[in-house]
Amino acid sequence: MNSTRRTSITTGVLFIGATVAALAAAQLVDPVLTDADYLGAAATYPLQVAGGALLYLVAAATSVGIAVSLYSVLKKANAGLALGSVVFRAMEAVMYVVAVVGLLGVLTVGQQVTAGHAADRASLQAVGDSLLSMREHATLVAVFAFSLGVLMYYAVFYQSRLVPRWLSGWGIGAAIVMMTACLLALFSDSDVTDYKLLILPIFVQEMVLAVWLIVKGFSHSPLQSVPTPKDSVPTG
Repeated sequence: MNSTRRTSITTGVLFIGATVAALAAAQLVDPVLTDADYLGAAATYPLQVAGGALLYLVAAATSVGIAVSLYSVLKKANAGLALGSVVFRAMEAVMYVVAVVGLLGVLTVGQQVTAGHAADRASLQAVGDSLLSMREHATLVAVFAFSLGVLMYYAVFYQSRLVPRWLSGWGIGAAIVMMTACLLALFSDSDVTDYKLLILPIFVQEMVLAVWLIVKGFSHSPLQSVPTPKDSVPTG
């Protein structure tokens, strides 16, 4: 197995790992944070919140791992866009870490509310609301960075034909739709996860791409077919 094939398999596994970790984290955390008394719910289910935070960190690490893994292949086709994808997906990971810090802060405040006096409730609630707002805004910035990062490497995929153009074109369109969801969330001051129909295309596309990379791998011919100066000199 050559290095390019290993890269395609690794990248496919990372795609699946990032998605599974993010979905599992949401299943643990969302019921707590959407509760009317989310501070009390966080204090009641601390292991659930901590487990969700850990899974979000795994999702952040695997997300940046995708771009780093792809870089060795994509730089041969377009080094600038390949590096840009690494930068934006690293920004995504950083913002997800900030969101996790906010989540753990909510857990701490919830425990203080449970152990404290009623007189402290209003001030602690305000702190909790601020932490929750910080988490939501950090998540929005992370999704913006994600959209730009994936748009860059799907553009390289489309140019180089490393994967079929229908698959890379789908990725470009889905990334643009995802950015639309981010803009709607930004100007409506809502959670980006409220726009599930706009998020769905990129979710499905990345799972299809992951399976393709694991089963089929990258196409070698587009990069190998570019003639070198030596090859272009007529002989005879």
